[in-house]
Amino acid sequence: MANKIYDTADLALDGLLFDGMTLMAGGFGLCGIPELSIAALVRAGVKDLTVISNNAGVDGFGLGQLLATRQIRKMISSYVGENKEFERQYLAGELELEFNPQGTLAERCRAGGAGIPGFYTKTGVGTLIAEGKEHKTFADATYILETGLTADIALVKAWKGDTEGNLIYRATAQNFNPIMASAGRITIAEVEEIVPTGALDPNFIHTPGIFVQRLVQGTHEKRIEQRTTRPKL
Repeated sequence: MANKIYDTADLALDGLLFDGMTLMAGGFGLCGIPELSIAALVRAGVKDLTVISNNAGVDGFGLGQLLATRQIRKMISSYVGENKEFERQYLAGELELEFNPQGTLAERCRAGGAGIPGFYTKTGVGTLIAEGKEHKTFADATYILETGLTADIALVKAWKGDTEGNLIYRATAQNFNPIMASAGRITIAEVEEIVPTGALDPNFIHTPGIFVQRLVQGTHEKRIEQRTTRPKL
């Protein structure tokens, strides 16, 4: 089996990038984001990207860095509220945006990874989300057709991985990562620790290594998006 481990995120992305490509980026807010790979994309300078992600980080960190350098052409997202540059570019007509209800976005990614080209959902019926989409009635209820999503590269962040690419995510950092890991033509996982094959309990593996082509270990900053603390008594 080919070695999946790369020394840096830059090397893991080497030979895969091209202008106009589609990327998936795991994470929710700043929790579980592939921050090393995002920084490597900034350094690579690839542009006209379509990025599928729940949100776009914050100004100056996470996907917010790619917005600042104007490398993203289109976002397929659910939430934009923590990023002022995201908001500015969208309102100014400088950034394409495909809004999705959050559950719909998750299911579109899961469906893409499962090879399901489309599915019907009630979510969004009667709203702007439904405009231009096929409507169908099941048991006297109206549904709209949503398509599955895939990407040229999926970038995910895990807690531990073994040398074959089996991954374990930690707590809420699972979020969008497992479903996106299965939906990329090439999946690059950045992890905090790489262990020998066989060291991970197979009962607790979230993403099987068959979905992961490249693996990089690194130190993550793990910023907190909204720090809320209780006053000292």
